Amino acid sequence: MKAILFVGHGSRLAEGNEEVINFVEQIKPTLNQNLLVESCFLEFATPDIAQGIDNCVAKGATEIHVVPIILLQAGHSKIHIPAAIDEGKRKYPNINIVYARPLGVHEGIFEILKERLIETEFVIEEKNDDTAILLIGRGGSDVDANSDFYKISRMLWEQLDVLTVECAFMGVTYPTVDEGMERCVKLGAKKIIMLPYFLFTGILMERMQEMRERFASNDTNVEVKLATYFGYHPTLKTVLKDRIEESLKGEVKMNCDTCEYRLNAAAFVEHHHHHEHDHEHGHHHDHDHHDHHHENLVGVDK
Repeated sequence: MKAILFVGHGSRLAEGNEEVINFVEQIKPTLNQNLLVESCFLEFATPDIAQGIDNCVAKGATEIHVVPIILLQAGHSKIHIPAAIDEGKRKYPNINIVYARPLGVHEGIFEILKERLIETEFVIEEKNDDTAILLIGRGGSDVDANSDFYKISRMLWEQLDVLTVECAFMGVTYPTVDEGMERCVKLGAKKIIMLPYFLFTGILMERMQEMRERFASNDTNVEVKLATYFGYHPTLKTVLKDRIEESLKGEVKMNCDTCEYRLNAAAFVEHHHHHEHDHEHGHHHDHDHHDHHHENLVGVDK
């Protein structure tokens, strides 16, 4: 029996975890009915990945495809999920455990982003030379994730006729949302649409709403709108199903099993990751250029 084990990030906000579970329930009927489908979380919620693997095996799975519901490759997808998979392989040597890749740069992502813009009354077909899009990610210390985020912002700009598409991050790295907004204003924007690069709701979406209200009240000459996060967009299911099909066919374009970076760094980062998160509960990450070891994800809300 083949199993699909979805991995959500997990949030301190129960509503965000419920959205992940509901999303999995929505996608389940669209998959091959011979597949066992389970879900788990990286942190802040249960079951964790080890328990998710246990659940799959207990229900008769002989092959488990671990599918991250994660936007971009960063510390969690490069180190923490593979480490949990390695532990699962040691515990169940006769079970084939396969790792799918994160959503990444996929044409469906742009369809979602554009629809979220349209929902704010943005007209795709028109010239919007007074409008700036501020694409907002979670922010992290992983160069791949941050550079992919900038690539996505450029690809989005290519599909729109706007003044600019700028990047900003909610934590860990720069530019901050305040700095992103300031840049949009300096470039001459009269309208700014804050566009969250987040899968589900969480604490940071609540903070983003507070930011929008503050920006709107501070500068009455600039119209500031906040678009919706990805949520249950049907195209998100399509993107995820593409990643599942890649995994089932053995076509995953990523190999963490032999990654020298992961093998050499896993022990140190895994220890530091847990130390960081034990320390951070109840606290917001300040932007800190020296926080190179904190592995977080662009686009994951907590």
